[in-house]
Parts: sequence; structure tokens; C-alpha cells
Amino acid sequence: MVVLAGLNAPAAISYAERTYHAYRIEQHGYKARFGHWDLLDVPDRYRVDAIHAALLHTGKVLLIAGSGNNEKSFDAGSFKTLLWDPVRNTFKLVPTPDDLFCSGHAQLPGGRLLVAGGTARYEIMADKVDRAAGPMLVKNEDPDVTRTFRRGTVFRAPDGREYRAVRAFTVPAAAKHKSRKGKVTVTAGEVRVFVEAARKGRGQVRKRPAQYRIEGLSGSDRRNLYGLAQAMTLDKQDYQGINAAYEFDPRTERYVPVDPMAESRWYPTLVTLADGRVLAVSGLDDVGQIINGKNEIFDPRTRTWSTAPHRYFPTYPALFLTQGGKLFYSGSNAGYGPADAGREPGLWDLRRNTFQRVPGLKDADETETSASVLLPPAQDQKVMVLGGGGVGESKRSTARTAVVDLKRSPRFTDGPDLPQGTRYLSSVILPDDTVFTTGGSVDYRGKSDSDIHHAQFYTPRKNAFRPAAAPVVGRNYHSSALLLPDGRVATFGSDPLYADPDNTRTGSFEQRVEIYTPPYLYRKGRPVLGAGPTELRRGATARFALAAGGKMATARLMRPSAVTHTTDVEQRSVEVPVRQRGRSLRLSVPKDPALLPPGWYMLFVSDAKGTPSRARWVHVPPR
Repeated sequence: MVVLAGLNAPAAISYAERTYHAYRIEQHGYKARFGHWDLLDVPDRYRVDAIHAALLHTGKVLLIAGSGNNEKSFDAGSFKTLLWDPVRNTFKLVPTPDDLFCSGHAQLPGGRLLVAGGTARYEIMADKVDRAAGPMLVKNEDPDVTRTFRRGTVFRAPDGREYRAVRAFTVPAAAKHKSRKGKVTVTAGEVRVFVEAARKGRGQVRKRPAQYRIEGLSGSDRRNLYGLAQAMTLDKQDYQGINAAYEFDPRTERYVPVDPMAESRWYPTLVTLADGRVLAVSGLDDVGQIINGKNEIFDPRTRTWSTAPHRYFPTYPALFLTQGGKLFYSGSNAGYGPADAGREPGLWDLRRNTFQRVPGLKDADETETSASVLLPPAQDQKVMVLGGGGVGESKRSTARTAVVDLKRSPRFTDGPDLPQGTRYLSSVILPDDTVFTTGGSVDYRGKSDSDIHHAQFYTPRKNAFRPAAAPVVGRNYHSSALLLPDGRVATFGSDPLYADPDNTRTGSFEQRVEIYTPPYLYRKGRPVLGAGPTELRRGATARFALAAGGKMATARLMRPSAVTHTTDVEQRSVEVPVRQRGRSLRLSVPKDPALLPPGWYMLFVSDAKGTPSRARWVHVPPR
């Protein structure tokens, strides 16, 4: 018995420790210091692979899965979007018109969410590629005819080998140009399409450029329409993007189609500009190649796209709108692009299309899968980079954080280290001017059971971390977190490669939702905002009643998140000077649209202890 007791002592101690921990985290004193996590009860039929998360001005959360990184769902055309109401705790599945998996998104001035890009085709790894394939440039020299071709259209090489289009495509008519001297020239219309060999095997590989005949054409069409390709290979075939774009309407709770982008994009970043237009950058195109600097701008008034200044970025780059209208690229990105191109941080002047590099970032070669945040308040113009890892499927990760002050000669300075090297960290701005960070993993996609079950607060004023309660659910790739209007934080998703430390069992997508309640919600005497306007004009004064609470110390306008792949360039917290006379609050709305872009915001007021009110939704119009 003595021997058996000795052998079981570690297990007994572990059980005792777990029991005590479960008891301790439920005590009010612990919650008031570290906060508390709760698992949300989501019925099975509403569980989705939450790839994207966005807070709408109705207070509901839009969780976009699309095919959810599940090729079977993609092949079946099964695309999902879930709408969650945190107040009523109700759920609704929304019809999803395209595979919006790995799209980009941004908040529009009127309150709709712009969603652009997504998946046209899943990747095929090199060891699984059994059909030679590649991009085909289809030409049309006829100025009078635009031609549409179906999926499966056959292109025949000079040696007789056949290759088929993987999707339908349209070739525009050629353009006529007349010179001053009356000479007419014709420029062929063209479109690019991905094709694959009709037969399997290495015998279909072509290494040389060639002109291909389009089968089924006759007469002049046979001469005017043809394909050009450089090579057909058995190389890895990357994901391919779509050019579709939609606005999600929070009122009708449906997707509304708008004009498609000029470029197909998979893994793009969408960032709102000072005038309410939205810039789309980067992504993989319709043949799986990273877009080499072709950017475009969406105008919400016309719902159309136009060409933007040319600049290359790796996929999902973190771009922040700064005072004065320039965009700051922190270096954070996700997944695709060469290690030696487009990864250096800097300030991008869109008007002049110039780029000022910002030096000083430690571990600058480990910004992939890092988090970036415009620190609160936004007037301070400081951006923080947290964690990250090496390019691609690297095992390297860094605990580095760094902060750049864009008001001074911009240069990164080291911040406090994270507890360990961290990829996929979620970072959420809170109304008390702290940044809540949680989750992530040490290794690529949580390999070797490396999820990090820790959370912490970063206080910009002190440039220091302090601990928070630990989450139950591990979060790595395809995870996200956002601030709710009641001051809590909701976390979603996670897509581990493996489910065990030895990397032998395939992982499954994490569909549980966990909600964090910060310590400030365990204090007594929470402020309550009363009557006030819904529309706030820049540079004007707005009056609100204080229904409950004492002296208010701060007011913040907080832009709702639209987050994916640890990239959230929408969230920002704007300081609003507040004066109080009795139960009346006077708020002075900032003038600068680059500081306060048009759209809907959560208005929080907080007392001297940092206890915030529930948010009140207010709208800042474009003008």
C-alpha cells in the first residue's frame, strides 16, 4: 500500500491542484484581479469553422466560414456564415453566395461590411499533383466580339496534348486605336485562366512556351482566339482567389453583390481610408500567384472599384490608417510571399506612392503570423508588433514586441517580451486603454501540442504586461478575438494541423466559442450612458446624459473589429475629450477623418477606476 501510494502521489497532487485551481478561479477576488473565461453554449447545428469575425453595428457578430478550410465542403458548394446575437444569445445561419473563405473585409461608412475575395480552388501539394497544369493567357484579336467559354474548354498544344480550363471565363473584345494620321491598330483582348492536362502523368508536362488552339472554334474565331502558356508543370498548385465582392447588410442580414474586383484575391487585406473608401491589397490571384502590387479602391457611393497606386505586399499585410492619411505597414502578414520581398515596415503615402522605411524592428525576419495593433488612444499614433514566426512552415517563433511612435522620427523600440515565442496571438483593444492579448502557439499551426493557454494585458502608458486569467481553449491558425459592446471579449476558431504532441493524429477545427470577462466588469457602480445623439459630427460637441455613475474620466469612440488571421486593421480607440457638469456630459468629437474614419463606433465612457459603461452605438458620417 505504501508503494502504491508513492506511485500515485504525483497524480493525487495534480488532481488536488486542478481541484483547487477550479475553486480559486471562481472566487470574486480572483475575477476582480484576473477576469474570467466562460464557454458559450452553441447548439451543434450552428457550429461553424469561424475563419473571419466581424462586429456589426446592430451588436451582432458575423462569423464567416465559407468552406471553412474543408475541401469536401468546397467541392459540395457548402459555404456557411453564422450570425450570433450576444445579447439574446441567439444564432442564425445566413445564405452564403460564394466561398468567402480567406476573403478580406472592412467596415463601410453606412454600417455595411464589405467582403471581397475568397477561394476559387483549393491547393494541391506537389506529391498529390497528378495532372500537369499552369496559367493560360487567352487572347482575342476580334474587336467586335466578346466571347464566354465554359469550364472544361479544351486548349490543344502544337504536339496534340490537351489541357482544360478549370472554370468558365470571358475574353473581352480587342480594342481599336486610331492615330492622328488615321492609322488603326488593334490591341487584343485577353484574360488569364488556369488549365490542367486532360490526362494524368508526367507525359503531359511541357517546359517550353507555346501557342494553343481552342477546340470547337471555326472560321475567323479559330484565328482570332487562342491561348499562350509558358509551361505546364507538376509543381505544387496554390490556392486560387475569386474577384467577387459583397456588402453584408446588418439590417436585412443578407449579402448584397457589388461590382467585382479587377483582380481575384485570396488572403487580401482591406483597409478603410479617411474618406470612407476601401483599399484592397495583395492576395493570391486566379491562378494561385501572389499579386505583384496591383491594388484597387472600392467606392461605397458607386459600389465600384478603381485602380490604386501600385505597391507589393505579402498576403494579409497589416496596414493602419494614420493621421494625415498615410498608411503604416507594420510588417505583420500571413502566409504567402517570398522572404525577401515586401516585408520591411514603413509609411506608405498613397497620394505620392512613396514608401518611407521604418527601421529598428528586432527579429524582423519573424513578422509572419505576428499581431499588430494601433495602440490606444489612436491620437498617440503608436503601433505595436507582437510575436510572430519565420516564413512559411518555419518552427521559429519570437517573444519580441516592439512599438513605433509615428509622431516622431519613426523607429521601432523594444517592448516587453511575451512569456514565450508566440505565433497567431490575438490582440484586442479595451475601453480602459489596455490591450488584451490571448492564445497563439509556439510552433506553426500549433504543431507538437504547442498552443499557449495564457492571456495578459498590455498597458501602453507603463509599457508593461500583467497577467490575466488563462483560457480553456487553445487558439492558433484561423483564430480571432474581438471586443463586444458590453466590454467582454469573444474568441473564435483555431485550426491545428495535429491533435497530439507527436504530430500523428490530424487536428480538427475548433468550433467552441469562449468569452472573457475583464476585471473591470467585477467592480461595483458601473457607469450608464443615458440619452444622446446617434449622429456625431466631426469637430462638433455632442451632449449625453449620464444615467448612473459618478465622475467620468474618459470617453472613447471604438471602431468595431473585422478580423482574420490575426489581422485586424479596423479596430481603433479614439480619445474624445469629455467635460462633465452634474449628469450632463459634453463630448468634443475629433476633426481629423484620418483619425476618425466615417462609420459606426461604440461610445464608452469610463470612471476614474477605468470601469467602462456599456457601449452606445453612434455614427460618424463621411462629411
